[in-house]
Amino acid sequence: MNDRSTRDDVIAATEHWLTRAVIGLNLCPFAKSVHVKGQIRYVVSEARSIEDIVVELTDELRLLRDTDPQNINTTLYITPNAFADFAEYNDALFLAERLLNQIKLASELQIASFHPDYRFEGTEPDDIGNFTNRAPYPIFHLLREASIDRAVAAFPDAADIYERNIETLERLGRDGFDTWMNKH
Repeated sequence: MNDRSTRDDVIAATEHWLTRAVIGLNLCPFAKSVHVKGQIRYVVSEARSIEDIVVELTDELRLLRDTDPQNINTTLYITPNAFADFAEYNDALFLAERLLNQIKLASELQIASFHPDYRFEGTEPDDIGNFTNRAPYPIFHLLREASIDRAVAAFPDAADIYERNIETLERLGRDGFDTWMNKH
């Protein structure tokens, strides 16, 4: 972390993003429950290299697998010192996905991606739709497949979430989104 960012600052910024954008705009209808129940583990990595992050991610994936979901349902693995460049982050995400297969957890866990400069393929950098996956720091969101399955079963139109999120952000526009996020 740089001198301006402490672990607590990183977590506070991430929680603000989670509560304002993800939960507040209902970008993920499954997030509120685990947040309210305190089942989200926030891990702030000090790693700067992909090698160190792979070691930490391996540990975090195994910890999530081995922990009762009532205690930790999901993990936000935050990397404030690495992957400022979105292309580097995507390369690391590819390696993280391969790691899931290598340690034989791909059927149990998955990784969702968030980054300050997130950009869906085929979109312009400032396309409002990219903001569905923009976070204050590069984040590897570690999720349990069983939790996703339960959430999707409880939310019959889960396939429509992405389209609904785009509509929500288009209604807000960039200025509206920034105003929403800056409210305390």
